[in-house]
Amino acid sequence: MRLLMNCVLSGVVLSLVLIVGPTAAMSQSCGEVFTLNTHDGTTTKYAVSKTTGSAGVVIAILPGGGGFADLNAGGCGQELQGNSLVQAQQYFHDLGFITALIDAPSDHPAGDGLAGFRIDPAHAADIGAVIVDLRKRTGLPVWLAGTSRGSISAVNAASRLTGDAAPDGLVLTSSVVQGNDQGRKRWVAQTVFSAELDKITLPTLVMAHEGDKCARTPPSRAKSLFDAVQSPVKKLVMMTGGPGWRGPVGVKACRGKSPHGYFKQRIKMAEAITKFILGDAK
Repeated sequence: MRLLMNCVLSGVVLSLVLIVGPTAAMSQSCGEVFTLNTHDGTTTKYAVSKTTGSAGVVIAILPGGGGFADLNAGGCGQELQGNSLVQAQQYFHDLGFITALIDAPSDHPAGDGLAGFRIDPAHAADIGAVIVDLRKRTGLPVWLAGTSRGSISAVNAASRLTGDAAPDGLVLTSSVVQGNDQGRKRWVAQTVFSAELDKITLPTLVMAHEGDKCARTPPSRAKSLFDAVQSPVKKLVMMTGGPGWRGPVGVKACRGKSPHGYFKQRIKMAEAITKFILGDAK
Protein backbone atom coordinates (compact mmCIF):
# COMPACT_ATOMS: atom_id res chain seq x y z
CA MET A 1 0.00 0.00 0.00
CA ARG A 2 1.32 3.45 -0.93
CA LEU A 3 0.11 6.73 0.55
CA LEU A 4 0.58 9.92 -1.48
CA MET A 5 0.01 13.24 0.27
CA ASN A 6 0.19 16.79 -1.04
CA CYS A 7 -0.25 19.61 1.46
CA VAL A 8 -0.11 23.38 1.00
CA LEU A 9 0.43 24.91 4.39
CA SER A 10 -1.72 27.91 3.63
CA GLY A 11 -4.70 25.59 3.80
CA VAL A 12 -5.70 26.27 0.21
CA VAL A 13 -5.00 22.73 -0.98
CA LEU A 14 -5.03 19.48 0.94
CA SER A 15 -5.21 16.25 -1.00
CA LEU A 16 -4.87 12.68 0.13
CA VAL A 17 -4.75 9.74 -2.23
CA LEU A 18 -4.73 6.18 -0.98
CA ILE A 19 -3.52 3.60 -3.47
CA VAL A 20 -4.23 0.03 -2.54
CA GLY A 21 -4.50 -3.37 -4.10
CA PRO A 22 -7.73 -5.40 -3.99
CA THR A 23 -10.11 -4.32 -1.25
CA ALA A 24 -10.46 -6.35 1.90
CA ALA A 25 -13.97 -7.36 0.88
CA MET A 26 -12.71 -8.67 -2.46
CA SER A 27 -9.77 -10.56 -0.98
CA GLN A 28 -11.55 -12.00 2.07
CA SER A 29 -12.42 -15.68 1.88
CA CYS A 30 -15.30 -17.00 3.98
CA GLY A 31 -15.65 -20.40 2.33
CA GLU A 32 -15.88 -22.35 -0.90
CA VAL A 33 -18.93 -21.61 -3.02
CA PHE A 34 -20.94 -24.30 -4.79
CA THR A 35 -23.82 -23.71 -7.18
CA LEU A 36 -26.61 -26.23 -7.73
CA ASN A 37 -29.39 -26.41 -10.30
CA THR A 38 -32.66 -26.10 -8.42
CA HIS A 39 -36.38 -25.59 -9.08
CA ASP A 40 -37.70 -24.34 -12.43
CA GLY A 41 -34.30 -23.68 -13.99
CA THR A 42 -32.99 -21.65 -11.04
CA THR A 43 -29.67 -22.01 -9.25
CA THR A 44 -28.88 -21.99 -5.54
CA LYS A 45 -25.51 -21.15 -4.02
CA TYR A 46 -24.10 -22.25 -0.72
CA ALA A 47 -20.72 -21.60 0.92
CA VAL A 48 -18.85 -24.23 2.91
CA SER A 49 -16.48 -23.06 5.63
CA LYS A 50 -14.26 -25.81 6.97
CA THR A 51 -12.47 -26.19 10.28
CA THR A 52 -9.46 -28.04 11.59
CA GLY A 53 -11.61 -29.44 14.39
CA SER A 54 -12.95 -32.96 14.66
CA ALA A 55 -16.66 -32.63 15.53
CA GLY A 56 -17.48 -34.42 12.27
CA VAL A 57 -20.77 -32.61 11.59
CA VAL A 58 -21.90 -29.98 9.07
CA ILE A 59 -24.29 -27.26 10.24
CA ALA A 60 -26.27 -25.98 7.24
CA ILE A 61 -27.51 -22.47 8.01
CA LEU A 62 -30.77 -20.91 6.86
CA PRO A 63 -30.67 -17.22 7.85
CA GLY A 64 -33.69 -15.11 8.66
CA GLY A 65 -35.05 -12.00 7.00
CA GLY A 66 -35.47 -12.50 3.28
CA GLY A 67 -32.89 -15.29 3.29
CA PHE A 68 -30.86 -13.56 0.56
CA ALA A 69 -27.24 -13.58 1.73
CA ASP A 70 -25.84 -12.50 -1.67
CA LEU A 71 -22.79 -14.78 -1.50
CA ASN A 72 -19.77 -13.46 -3.36
CA ALA A 73 -17.01 -15.49 -5.00
CA GLY A 74 -15.20 -15.72 -1.67
CA GLY A 75 -18.21 -17.26 0.06
CA CYS A 76 -18.94 -14.13 2.10
CA GLY A 77 -22.52 -12.96 2.48
CA GLN A 78 -22.93 -9.35 1.38
CA GLU A 79 -26.31 -9.25 3.08
CA LEU A 80 -27.61 -10.54 6.44
CA GLN A 81 -24.17 -10.11 7.99
CA GLY A 82 -25.71 -9.37 11.39
CA ASN A 83 -27.85 -12.53 11.42
CA SER A 84 -27.19 -14.53 14.58
CA LEU A 85 -26.32 -17.87 12.93
CA VAL A 86 -24.25 -16.17 10.23
CA GLN A 87 -22.33 -14.35 12.97
CA ALA A 88 -21.96 -17.55 14.98
CA GLN A 89 -20.16 -19.45 12.21
CA GLN A 90 -16.71 -18.72 13.62
CA TYR A 91 -17.80 -20.03 17.02
CA PHE A 92 -19.04 -23.22 15.38
CA HIS A 93 -15.66 -23.54 13.63
CA ASP A 94 -13.83 -23.03 16.91
CA LEU A 95 -15.87 -25.91 18.32
CA GLY A 96 -14.84 -28.16 15.41
CA PHE A 97 -17.87 -27.90 13.14
CA ILE A 98 -18.08 -27.26 9.40
CA THR A 99 -20.72 -24.73 8.36
CA ALA A 100 -22.61 -24.26 5.11
CA LEU A 101 -24.42 -20.97 4.53
CA ILE A 102 -27.34 -21.50 2.14
CA ASP A 103 -28.33 -18.54 -0.03
CA ALA A 104 -31.75 -17.82 -1.52
CA PRO A 105 -32.31 -19.24 -5.03
CA SER A 106 -31.63 -17.07 -8.05
CA ASP A 107 -35.31 -16.18 -8.53
CA HIS A 108 -35.64 -14.71 -5.03
CA PRO A 109 -32.95 -12.01 -4.77
CA ALA A 110 -33.02 -8.86 -2.63
CA GLY A 111 -36.25 -7.15 -1.57
CA ASP A 112 -38.53 -9.64 0.20
CA GLY A 113 -36.21 -12.47 -0.82
CA LEU A 114 -37.80 -15.84 -0.13
CA ALA A 115 -41.04 -14.25 1.12
CA GLY A 116 -43.85 -16.84 0.88
CA PHE A 117 -41.62 -19.37 -0.90
CA ARG A 118 -40.28 -20.48 2.48
CA ILE A 119 -43.20 -22.89 2.91
CA ASP A 120 -43.26 -24.14 -0.72
CA PRO A 121 -42.51 -27.82 -1.49
CA ALA A 122 -40.01 -26.69 -4.13
CA HIS A 123 -38.06 -24.77 -1.48
CA ALA A 124 -37.83 -27.90 0.64
CA ALA A 125 -36.60 -29.84 -2.40
CA ASP A 126 -33.93 -27.20 -3.05
CA ILE A 127 -32.68 -27.51 0.52
CA GLY A 128 -32.69 -31.28 0.13
CA ALA A 129 -30.47 -30.95 -2.95
CA VAL A 130 -27.98 -28.94 -0.89
CA ILE A 131 -28.01 -31.57 1.87
CA VAL A 132 -27.35 -34.37 -0.63
CA ASP A 133 -24.49 -32.42 -2.19
CA LEU A 134 -22.99 -31.61 1.22
CA ARG A 135 -22.99 -35.26 2.24
CA LYS A 136 -21.30 -36.25 -1.02
CA ARG A 137 -18.60 -33.62 -0.57
CA THR A 138 -17.94 -34.12 3.14
CA GLY A 139 -19.12 -37.63 3.98
CA LEU A 140 -20.54 -36.18 7.20
CA PRO A 141 -23.95 -35.84 8.89
CA VAL A 142 -25.73 -32.60 8.01
CA TRP A 143 -27.81 -30.72 10.56
CA LEU A 144 -30.18 -27.98 9.42
CA ALA A 145 -30.25 -24.79 11.48
CA GLY A 146 -32.77 -22.02 10.86
CA THR A 147 -33.22 -18.78 12.76
CA SER A 148 -36.13 -16.33 12.76
CA ARG A 149 -37.78 -16.62 9.30
CA GLY A 150 -35.16 -19.22 8.47
CA SER A 151 -36.95 -21.47 10.96
CA ILE A 152 -39.92 -21.61 8.57
CA SER A 153 -37.66 -22.89 5.79
CA ALA A 154 -36.09 -25.37 8.19
CA VAL A 155 -39.35 -26.95 9.37
CA ASN A 156 -40.68 -26.97 5.81
CA ALA A 157 -37.65 -29.01 4.75
CA ALA A 158 -37.57 -31.24 7.82
CA SER A 159 -41.27 -32.12 7.53
CA ARG A 160 -41.10 -32.98 3.80
CA LEU A 161 -37.67 -34.45 3.05
CA THR A 162 -36.93 -38.15 3.25
CA GLY A 163 -34.03 -40.49 2.49
CA ASP A 164 -30.69 -38.98 1.54
CA ALA A 165 -32.22 -35.51 1.20
CA ALA A 166 -33.38 -35.38 4.82
CA PRO A 167 -31.17 -33.66 7.42
CA ASP A 168 -29.74 -35.64 10.33
CA GLY A 169 -31.07 -33.17 12.86
CA LEU A 170 -32.78 -29.81 13.24
CA VAL A 171 -31.97 -26.61 15.14
CA LEU A 172 -34.58 -23.86 15.44
CA THR A 173 -33.67 -20.54 17.07
CA SER A 174 -35.90 -17.50 17.60
CA SER A 175 -38.55 -19.26 15.53
CA VAL A 176 -41.40 -17.37 13.88
CA VAL A 177 -44.35 -18.62 15.90
CA GLN A 178 -46.62 -15.58 15.48
CA GLY A 179 -47.80 -14.36 12.06
CA ASN A 180 -49.72 -11.31 10.98
CA ASP A 181 -53.00 -12.25 9.31
CA GLN A 182 -53.78 -8.58 8.63
CA GLY A 183 -50.50 -7.78 6.90
CA ARG A 184 -50.40 -6.10 3.49
CA LYS A 185 -48.29 -9.01 2.24
CA ARG A 186 -50.05 -12.34 2.67
CA TRP A 187 -46.88 -14.30 3.36
CA VAL A 188 -46.26 -12.48 6.66
CA ALA A 189 -48.99 -14.71 8.09
CA GLN A 190 -46.72 -17.75 7.67
CA THR A 191 -45.13 -19.29 10.75
CA VAL A 192 -43.45 -22.57 11.67
CA PHE A 193 -46.97 -23.87 12.31
CA SER A 194 -47.63 -23.56 8.57
CA ALA A 195 -45.61 -26.77 8.20
CA GLU A 196 -46.73 -30.25 9.25
CA LEU A 197 -44.68 -30.31 12.42
CA ASP A 198 -46.04 -33.69 13.48
CA LYS A 199 -44.05 -35.22 10.60
CA ILE A 200 -40.75 -34.05 12.10
CA THR A 201 -39.23 -37.03 13.92
CA LEU A 202 -35.51 -36.24 13.69
CA PRO A 203 -33.54 -34.86 16.68
CA THR A 204 -34.69 -31.28 17.23
CA LEU A 205 -33.44 -28.40 19.34
CA VAL A 206 -35.78 -25.47 19.92
CA MET A 207 -34.06 -22.36 21.30
CA ALA A 208 -35.60 -19.06 22.36
CA HIS A 209 -34.61 -16.09 24.50
CA GLU A 210 -36.85 -15.00 27.34
CA GLY A 211 -36.02 -11.35 26.56
CA ASP A 212 -36.99 -11.58 22.88
CA LYS A 213 -39.46 -8.77 22.11
CA CYS A 214 -39.75 -9.48 18.40
CA ALA A 215 -43.46 -9.51 17.60
CA ARG A 216 -43.04 -12.61 15.42
CA THR A 217 -41.03 -14.72 17.86
CA PRO A 218 -42.59 -14.43 21.35
CA PRO A 219 -40.67 -16.82 23.63
CA SER A 220 -43.89 -17.79 25.40
CA ARG A 221 -44.90 -19.80 22.30
CA ALA A 222 -41.63 -21.72 21.93
CA LYS A 223 -43.09 -24.51 24.09
CA SER A 224 -45.96 -24.91 21.61
CA LEU A 225 -43.46 -25.45 18.82
CA PHE A 226 -41.50 -27.89 20.96
CA ASP A 227 -44.66 -29.87 21.76
CA ALA A 228 -45.78 -29.96 18.10
CA VAL A 229 -42.56 -31.60 16.90
CA GLN A 230 -42.92 -35.36 17.30
CA SER A 231 -39.25 -36.27 17.61
CA PRO A 232 -38.40 -38.76 20.36
CA VAL A 233 -35.18 -36.78 20.85
CA LYS A 234 -35.80 -33.08 21.38
CA LYS A 235 -34.87 -30.28 23.74
CA LEU A 236 -36.11 -26.80 24.56
CA VAL A 237 -33.48 -24.26 25.59
CA MET A 238 -34.58 -20.88 26.97
CA MET A 239 -31.71 -18.41 27.01
CA THR A 240 -31.54 -15.63 29.60
CA GLY A 241 -29.39 -12.60 30.29
CA GLY A 242 -27.57 -10.38 27.84
CA PRO A 243 -27.99 -6.64 27.30
CA GLY A 244 -31.73 -6.89 26.63
CA TRP A 245 -33.93 -4.68 24.46
CA ARG A 246 -35.08 -1.32 25.81
CA GLY A 247 -37.87 -0.77 23.31
CA PRO A 248 -41.37 -2.24 23.25
CA VAL A 249 -42.53 -5.47 21.65
CA GLY A 250 -42.59 -5.00 17.88
CA VAL A 251 -40.86 -5.75 14.59
CA LYS A 252 -37.99 -3.37 15.42
CA ALA A 253 -36.89 -5.86 18.07
CA CYS A 254 -36.41 -8.55 15.39
CA ARG A 255 -32.75 -7.71 14.84
CA GLY A 256 -29.37 -9.20 15.43
CA LYS A 257 -28.36 -6.71 18.10
CA SER A 258 -31.08 -7.79 20.50
CA PRO A 259 -32.11 -10.87 22.50
CA HIS A 260 -33.80 -12.07 19.29
CA GLY A 261 -30.30 -12.42 17.83
CA TYR A 262 -28.64 -13.54 21.10
CA PHE A 263 -26.57 -10.36 21.02
CA LYS A 264 -23.35 -10.71 23.01
CA GLN A 265 -24.37 -14.26 23.88
CA ARG A 266 -23.51 -16.04 20.64
CA ILE A 267 -20.72 -18.10 22.13
CA LYS A 268 -23.19 -19.41 24.69
CA MET A 269 -25.73 -19.97 21.92
CA ALA A 270 -23.21 -21.89 19.78
CA GLU A 271 -22.13 -24.02 22.74
CA ALA A 272 -25.73 -24.99 23.53
CA ILE A 273 -26.37 -25.93 19.90
CA THR A 274 -23.22 -27.97 19.47
CA LYS A 275 -23.68 -29.71 22.81
CA PHE A 276 -27.08 -30.95 21.69
CA ILE A 277 -25.79 -32.02 18.26
CA LEU A 278 -22.87 -33.97 19.68
CA GLY A 279 -25.12 -35.61 22.22
CA ASP A 280 -27.46 -36.96 19.56
CA ALA A 281 -25.45 -37.13 16.32
CA LYS A 282 -22.65 -39.31 17.63
